[in-house]
Amino acid sequence: MELQTRLPLQPQQHNQIDYHSKIGLIGSCFSEYMAEKFEYYKFQKFDNPFGILFHPLAIEQLLLNAVNKKQYSEADIFLHNEQWHCFEAHSKLSRRLKEDVLNALNTRISATHDFLKEASHIVITLGTAWAYRLIETDTFVANCHKVPQKKFLKELLSVEAISESLEAIISLVRSVNPQVSFIFTVSPVRHIKDGFVENTQSKSHLISAIHQVVEPRQQLYYFPSYEIMLDELRDYRFYNDDMLHPNALAIQYIWERFHQIWISEESNKTMQDVDQIQKGLKHRPFNVESEAHQLFLQNLKIKQADLQSQFHHIQF
Repeated sequence: MELQTRLPLQPQQHNQIDYHSKIGLIGSCFSEYMAEKFEYYKFQKFDNPFGILFHPLAIEQLLLNAVNKKQYSEADIFLHNEQWHCFEAHSKLSRRLKEDVLNALNTRISATHDFLKEASHIVITLGTAWAYRLIETDTFVANCHKVPQKKFLKELLSVEAISESLEAIISLVRSVNPQVSFIFTVSPVRHIKDGFVENTQSKSHLISAIHQVVEPRQQLYYFPSYEIMLDELRDYRFYNDDMLHPNALAIQYIWERFHQIWISEESNKTMQDVDQIQKGLKHRPFNVESEAHQLFLQNLKIKQADLQSQFHHIQF
């Protein structure tokens, strides 16, 4: 008896991810969940330099500034609730001193520029098609930073506007790295604050727009995170207590499906070795001074050294 509908996914035949790949993950909070998995298994990854970015225009602005190596100045930041913020970045980059926020912005823009030139894969996770336009400047923002709602207009981005933004994202990155592969996905996180119907509208606009630009022959791919959550994990037991965010079990499940498609088979042995070391590092012995534990630590160090001799970027 089959009690689950499964999406018929096949491993990619080309451009798979291995331990020589350099993976950039940009977008909504779901991209950070996936980045944590890449971090655990010690792949070379770079994620959300400006923090969580929910809509495509915010991602496009980040990449435009990174490609052009923009230098942020005081004109790009503002003081609110005793902290300096930037409308183009998440509040995780906000600081008490304006010098500190400018340093954080410029350091991360420079690091993003350098990474884009070397990246093998860029994973773009879109969270919502709803965006806020700052009335004073008539520009869309990445984050409102709890500035009063009356200063913004809330808009649903059209399918055409989103697809144009995605095409701009592709062109920007490929202007400095023509060989990079893109993997687009839609976050399974439910944005119910927008409303139930509005959340469905939003996700449908994102999915429609992505499929206007996806073309595997041009290394432009789609990974169905949203569909896996809705169709394979059709149950509230796969959500956190807020009933909006996927829980750890769901994230692990979606990661395994991603692994099945995108991680090369030859990387599996290395992933198993990394997993054993990670679990060994978390091991808490009853007697830290015992001979058995000292031997365990010695073997663990040998395994680490062997792995690091093969992949110099791996650090535990």
